[in-house]
Amino acid sequence: MYVSFLLAAAAVITTAAALASLPERPIRGGYGYTRSPDRSVSLTSPRPHDVLDVTKLPKNFDWRNVNGTRYVTISRNQHIPHYCGSCWSFAATSALADRILIAKGRHPHNKSSVDVHREVVLSPQVLLNCDKKDNGCHGGDQLEAYRYMKENGVPEEGCQRYEATGHDTGNTCTDRDVCENCLPSKGCFPQKTYDKYYVSEYGTTLGEQQMMAEIYARGPIACSVAVTDEFLKYSGGIFDDKTNATDVDHAISIVGWGEENNVPFWVLRNSWGSFWGEDGWMRLVRGVNNVGIEGECAFGVPKDDGWPTSTTIKEDEARQEEEDVTNDAEEDQSMKSTLAGCRQKLHFAGGERVTSQLPHETMDLKDLPKTWDWRDVNGKNYVTWDKNQHIPKYCGSCWAQGTTSALSDRISIMRNASWPEIALSPQVLINCHAGGTCNGGNPGLVYEYAHRHGIPDQTCQAYQATNLRCDQFAICETCWPSKESFTPGVCESVKKFTKYYVSEYGSVSGADYMKAEIYKRGPIGCGVHATKKFEAYTGGIYSEHVMFPFINHEISVAGWGHDEETDTEYWIGRNSWGTYWGENGWFRIQMHHNNLGIEQECDWGVPLPDGSKPKDFVISIDYQGNKEAGGATMQDFLHMVALDEVSDQCHLFTDVFDRLVQLILAFIAVFVLYIKRKLELPIRPMKVWVLDVSKQSLGALYIHCISIILSIETVASTSTVYDECGIYFVNYVIDTTWGGFIMIVFLKGINKVAARFGVVSIAHCGDYGDPPRLQIWWTQFFVYLVALTLMKVHNVLIIWVFFTDIAYFSTNLFSAFEDYRHLELSIVMLVVPGCCNAAQFWIIDSYLKIESNQLQLLGSRVDDSEKLCIGQKAVACFSQPPLFQGEESVKSVILL
Repeated sequence: MYVSFLLAAAAVITTAAALASLPERPIRGGYGYTRSPDRSVSLTSPRPHDVLDVTKLPKNFDWRNVNGTRYVTISRNQHIPHYCGSCWSFAATSALADRILIAKGRHPHNKSSVDVHREVVLSPQVLLNCDKKDNGCHGGDQLEAYRYMKENGVPEEGCQRYEATGHDTGNTCTDRDVCENCLPSKGCFPQKTYDKYYVSEYGTTLGEQQMMAEIYARGPIACSVAVTDEFLKYSGGIFDDKTNATDVDHAISIVGWGEENNVPFWVLRNSWGSFWGEDGWMRLVRGVNNVGIEGECAFGVPKDDGWPTSTTIKEDEARQEEEDVTNDAEEDQSMKSTLAGCRQKLHFAGGERVTSQLPHETMDLKDLPKTWDWRDVNGKNYVTWDKNQHIPKYCGSCWAQGTTSALSDRISIMRNASWPEIALSPQVLINCHAGGTCNGGNPGLVYEYAHRHGIPDQTCQAYQATNLRCDQFAICETCWPSKESFTPGVCESVKKFTKYYVSEYGSVSGADYMKAEIYKRGPIGCGVHATKKFEAYTGGIYSEHVMFPFINHEISVAGWGHDEETDTEYWIGRNSWGTYWGENGWFRIQMHHNNLGIEQECDWGVPLPDGSKPKDFVISIDYQGNKEAGGATMQDFLHMVALDEVSDQCHLFTDVFDRLVQLILAFIAVFVLYIKRKLELPIRPMKVWVLDVSKQSLGALYIHCISIILSIETVASTSTVYDECGIYFVNYVIDTTWGGFIMIVFLKGINKVAARFGVVSIAHCGDYGDPPRLQIWWTQFFVYLVALTLMKVHNVLIIWVFFTDIAYFSTNLFSAFEDYRHLELSIVMLVVPGCCNAAQFWIIDSYLKIESNQLQLLGSRVDDSEKLCIGQKAVACFSQPPLFQGEESVKSVILL
């Protein structure tokens, strides 16, 4: 009865914990669009449907590809880092950003081709912070968003990073909440000068023909739809809702239309990540108001043909805000490093991986053009969007930003700058220490990680400028509202998404070799010595004499140029300090000398643009034991070998399967003890057996929980990603082998001390009186826990002393199971522990038996609750003499 009760309680508790930890599925309705009760429009020009002959519009039109040029900006994900009903702000800013790109192309205003084709990604976070007529993360109206942008303007994403929060969740709307910068020396503060983009007019449009005319003439529009269950599950094709749902609750943007197999459709952009639908987009049946899409649309027209307005906040306001801002540098460990000290010496743990001829080996360097810029190759921009590593707080992640920018640009080049634009996620690299953390890192390990594991795009993992755990959410996640919480909701890991791999990688230095690499294959990452003067750069061709450059910052180089007036060659570099720095986030720096060491240490990788894995992956190790140029340390080796695909990584306590395996382990342990009882001669009384088993079961649970916590926490607290299941395995093996012997020593010692002082209830372990008493059991259980604790402390000290070697061994022991993590967990939790348990029980039981208290049946088997014999050579049956004041008791032959 006791065993049944304990097992039932354990099952209920474990199952409840498992169910409670499961991400709740999204609730139906309330996805973020809320029609404003006091809508307004502001129109100053004729409507396109009034001046165009809509009957002559093309059968297919899509701003993703107009005469070979992509006019849509990058895909987004409103659902990370947690859920926020901000679709209205994403729909409005995405559509307007697309229109800015279109308008600048039509009206260049005598600007350079680089400026004309530069991608502008507007900040939806500013709308969430400051548009008080909308409800922030609890919903809003895209038409009201355009009103706000007409009155106040909106900056780029590099001014205010999306954090999935709003004024409804406690955000303020100060100058810092519109455009901020963060430095390790002063924390975060409002940026004094930056660009804003305004709307000149805004309005509504509805109906198929009006919508088509507006899209064709001026660009994408923002519309509302009714989200159904099938809409949520959409994965491709032309969607046609059959439920007649028109109760709109979600906002998207429409960028074009088409027809396939005589079925007309809209092309729409969602904000749920690239893993949803068709790379984050959808085709929806057109002309029948499916899911209400043709009844609720809005548009905004970029002011000044899409060109920005420079904004400078007042000096006294900026100073007051800086005084009011808490110095985040005191709170964030990453800010304790000096500004720009985020780049370690370039090296590759496994050596460079070069599988094809290098560009300078296949071309005559004299044939290189005098100028080359991947931002403008025959009028086309091949580089991806510009970033800011310093917000929402300072993070020394340049090593991840420069490398992912260069790789993303190379993917764009390989895809001829076509849709969809791929921008790799630097946060994944920070999460999993794939080169470093917010305290700096080595760009070389980024390429090795990308070669082995791949990197998803930024819609899988939002940049948060902080060191996060490398858990099941670290690679790709999404969040949804739940019944208990609309925002922040609940998050879950995404199982099916695309990662982009690197086939080969290496280093390059020297102007000519750098040019050849850039010209043939695209931008490269380079290290520079970021000085105070460089931090203050605002434009022009930069030069600074530094006798011995100390490489401390990673940037990317996308081309080179020549200034005819001064006859100066220069490099074209991209920084990651926001578009308010330098020349829209970029810089030009003198070539050959006085250039902060930019030509000394550069890195490159060749990405696979289709998401395929390298076919020739071979682990190549150049382990030298000490950190030298070209060599690798043990930690570097583990960076390359031990990092696993976290979405498939073995975790001890994260999902239903993990908990189910642990329930099975508990059942096996109790079942083994039950079988052992059946094989005993004589069989212990059931009550005594139950007390013995409960003591052992609770003790085993105690040690099991400690081992799980230690394994998880050691993995989370180290800068290298280890296999927590492997570390748990080593814990368990030590506990059940050497630990078993140590525990016997501790128990024997405790029993002898108890016998010496006359504490009979402790000295006679396993004797609970007759009838058995819980008070005696509790006393012995406490002693048992003390022995277990002493044993565990002893074993933990062993693991702590030899942790590096143990982690190395345990991580590589199960490396063959990297694609079969559930199988690994089964081996770690069931197969090996089952054998170890059985052996441990037998050994300890045999060791603890002594001649004076072994029990045997005399003659034939009888009821184990009645006649018992003592001694191996007994010839008659008699009752055991009372141990506790006239009470009979039976000595258990099992201690554990």
